Amino acid sequence: MGLQAALCTVVIGAPRPSRPSGLCVSNSALAVKKGSDAYVKMIGFHRKRESNPMNKKDETMKEKSISFGQGHGSLTHNNREFMAANVDTLRTPENITFVCQPIGEAYEQLFAESTARYNARQKRNDRKIHGSYYKHLFGVKPCNTVRTAADKRKSFYEDVVQIGKMEDSGYGTEDFQLVAECLKEYIEGFQKRNPNFYVFNAVLHMDEATPHLHIDYIPVGHYKRGQDTQNGIAQALKEMGYGEGKMAIAKWRAAEVEVLNKICLEHGIKPLAPEKSRGTLMVEEYKEQRHKADELAEQNQRAETELAEKCSMLKTAEKKTARLVEIESIETGKTVFGGKVTVSQEDWDNVTVLAKKEVASQKQTKKLRKERDEAVQECDELKAKLSAVSSELAVYKKKEEEKVFFTREKLNKESKRITREEQLTRNLQKALIVIDQYGLRDEYNNAKLNTAQRKTVLE
Repeated sequence: MGLQAALCTVVIGAPRPSRPSGLCVSNSALAVKKGSDAYVKMIGFHRKRESNPMNKKDETMKEKSISFGQGHGSLTHNNREFMAANVDTLRTPENITFVCQPIGEAYEQLFAESTARYNARQKRNDRKIHGSYYKHLFGVKPCNTVRTAADKRKSFYEDVVQIGKMEDSGYGTEDFQLVAECLKEYIEGFQKRNPNFYVFNAVLHMDEATPHLHIDYIPVGHYKRGQDTQNGIAQALKEMGYGEGKMAIAKWRAAEVEVLNKICLEHGIKPLAPEKSRGTLMVEEYKEQRHKADELAEQNQRAETELAEKCSMLKTAEKKTARLVEIESIETGKTVFGGKVTVSQEDWDNVTVLAKKEVASQKQTKKLRKERDEAVQECDELKAKLSAVSSELAVYKKKEEEKVFFTREKLNKESKRITREEQLTRNLQKALIVIDQYGLRDEYNNAKLNTAQRKTVLE
């Protein structure tokens, strides 16, 4: 475990039995040896909620944006085993680790017993799970980045939660600690609200531009067939009451955002609508256009099928008409009584039946031709509508792709600017410390004043 064990608090316990109602907090952890199994003793953090003075009457609440989206899932970054360029290492000790358990240990705790039960039921050796459940799913040893199995299951999921932006809640602002307190309160109830999401790593970062949470969890589902306890986010969401299908994760996110909103309101913050982030639903306009295109394609298919059936019926009717024409072309000879022809009763009956069929066939053929023409016209109209909607959809998708590219390019540029300004600020602070140590503050102020005066003259 090494550095990770020294910085983290490990949660030990079964996934389904009751866990603490809130995650415990510790800035440092006490490593303890017990037999051959290493574990870390949890240090409780109890905090009494104080009434917020911002809730007084006639007091304007502060508006702040809410960000709740998927993270990249890098435990080395979250636990500061790797330092990114935007991290202020001087403030890293202010980070708060709520829980930090090695993912391999978490998988063993969650799934080892169910794997043993599954193997005990198998009579054939090739159907048993050999090795760890993690390696069985992902083909590698447990690692600190997200792995995806062949059936699209992920080794763990991460959500990043933030209140406010750098401008109104960043380091140096009066609300920096306020939003941090809200995030602490939110994470303390996360595990109780989501019993099927086993949180094995949760960190509040205070050493970047704005306080934010990284919550890493393993979804636990229970099944009647196969292994009875598995990694399964769809089943986990269903067991927690969010239903099935694509909307389940959206319902869960909406419920969590609502919890975050209530906490913000209690602290005098008016939450704005959540910003778009990774993992959110498709925009409604796109879904509507996609739905229209699918409906038109289905109508077009039905029209083509009906047209084919009517064409087949028309060909059958034309064949019958051709046979009647052949009968009519038969020549008869004149008798001694003039142009009259004498036929047997049987032949006369056959001719009568054929004549009636001819009249009916002509009517049916006329009707089928009319229906065919209408079907062809309807099919052409549907094809034109489908083409128009498809073109509109393609333009919309292109705009969305360009918007995403522009946003990413703008964000990268803004990130570089912020990093450069933060570095200049730190350099200035260090320079001022040196100036004060050597008693040069007056000379510095005079030089600064002269520079400002020269700038005014030039302007």
